[in-house]
Amino acid sequence: MAAGLRFSLNEIPVPMVYATHRIIRDCNDAFAELFGYERADLTDKSFAVLYPKISDFIRTGKMWLEHLPGSRSYYDERIMMSVTGQRFWCQVTGKSFQHSDPFAHALYCFQRLNRPTTSPQRALTERQHQVLTLVSQGKTNMRIAEELKLSVRTVESHRARLMKITGCINSAQLTSWFVHSPTSE
Repeated sequence: MAAGLRFSLNEIPVPMVYATHRIIRDCNDAFAELFGYERADLTDKSFAVLYPKISDFIRTGKMWLEHLPGSRSYYDERIMMSVTGQRFWCQVTGKSFQHSDPFAHALYCFQRLNRPTTSPQRALTERQHQVLTLVSQGKTNMRIAEELKLSVRTVESHRARLMKITGCINSAQLTSWFVHSPTSE
């Protein structure tokens, strides 16, 4: 790569956002298009406008606050919402640029996932959805317990209930059910 080569955020072809304290300070056209907005409509707005519920915004913030310090990268998968109210799954990868305050300056990359948002999963509790999402990422009970601040036994109980609800006999089947369950829309 040539020395000093720089790109503006808008020249990057994947949905990207620069944010300070969870406020969108700049985003590219690909990000705005992903959510159905114009770039100007998102600038200086809270990420909260892109979540179906404020509780989702708060929970995600707590999770990221725990994992983002020290200029590390972190990712998760979550349901987001377009300007029209359409819900969709999104993988988000972020990197903090300030050790002591991970939300002070951060860059995020978004990728839409082809996964249904309405299905038999609607009958699941919010906590079961959280556990199921983390199981689908291949995380162990111990890792899930750490991320959700639960005991390993509680995570095991949630997984057992999920297996009973879905009729699955192992994590691979549970993940497949999660990814391929039919929509009711």
